[in-house]
Parts: sequence; C-alpha cells; structure tokens
Amino acid sequence: MAKEKFIPSKFLWLDLEMTGLVPEKDVILEVAADITGTDLETLEGYESLVKQEKDVVLARMQENPWWQDFPENRDDFIKGLDSAKPLAEVEKKLIELVEKHFGNEPAVLAGNSIQSDRAFIKQWMPELELKLHYRMLDVTSWKMVMESMYNVSFEKPEVHRAYEDIQASIAELQYYLEWFKNNEES
Repeated sequence: MAKEKFIPSKFLWLDLEMTGLVPEKDVILEVAADITGTDLETLEGYESLVKQEKDVVLARMQENPWWQDFPENRDDFIKGLDSAKPLAEVEKKLIELVEKHFGNEPAVLAGNSIQSDRAFIKQWMPELELKLHYRMLDVTSWKMVMESMYNVSFEKPEVHRAYEDIQASIAELQYYLEWFKNNEES
C-alpha cells in the first residue's frame, strides 16, 4: 500500500531564545509561536518569557561570548526572569495552541535554523515534540538557495527576540516567494 502524501494546511512558526546552543546545558529564555495558513497569514500567536534560575542563566551567558554583542537582550532577559512563566506552563500553552489549530494533524515546525529550536523542544518540551511532524520548513534552506543560485538576498534585522525573529522569518519566505512569482518565465 502506498504511503499517504502529507500536505500541511498550516505551519507552526516557532522561535526560542536560549542561553546558548547546547540543549543539554543551555536553557530556554523566551518562546514565540505563530500559526499561519499556507498563505503565511497569521491565525494566532503566543509569546512568553520562560522562568529560569538566575544563577544558571548568568553562568551560561558568561560562557557564551554571543551575549557580549547583545547586552540589551541579556539585561532584558535577566530583568524578566522573576515575572516569567514556568516552562511547564509555556509548554502547555503551546500544546493547546497546536491542538486548537492542527487537531490530530502533526504540526510542521517553521522558522530559521529551526533544527536548533527543535533540539531544545526535544530536550525541554517533550510533550510538544510529540505534536510535531518530522518534516520542517526551514527558511535558512531557502536563503542558501536564493543567495547561491539566484543572487537574491534578504536583509533580516538582527534583533534576536523570539517574536521579532518569527516575523522576520515569515517576511523572508514571503520575499522569496514573491521573487519567484515576479520572475516566472512566461
């Protein structure tokens, strides 16, 4: 029997801000998610800071030189730790969002370099991981194709905040799709 072809009807755009890129050592600081249709129009979103132990966050930030280039982000995350939501609550809200919009259909994760976010989801939010399709929509792959094969670049702002990064990823994919639409061979 042939395998049924899976065509997603929506995408789960997700971005995590973490203390670093090692899921076994680093922790999640911020989460944002947008559900879009295949037209890339947002249906619903969610964002939250994630409560973490301050000493763990500071230690991981000191080990990661990236944080020296973004002191305003570092300071915002540290200030927000006290009022942030526990990770279990954030995961529960994300699962509710996925179930509301995808039902029994597995959610296709979308974003830039989404495999890093997926690794953190697997490590820190295993119940959410169970709701995800194995396929992912990684805009970084589009970026590599567009730059190397078509000499087309998209300038994305370097904000490194979860919500803004999602919006930039969606805008980047829209830019590439629009480029193809405008450069179709007649």
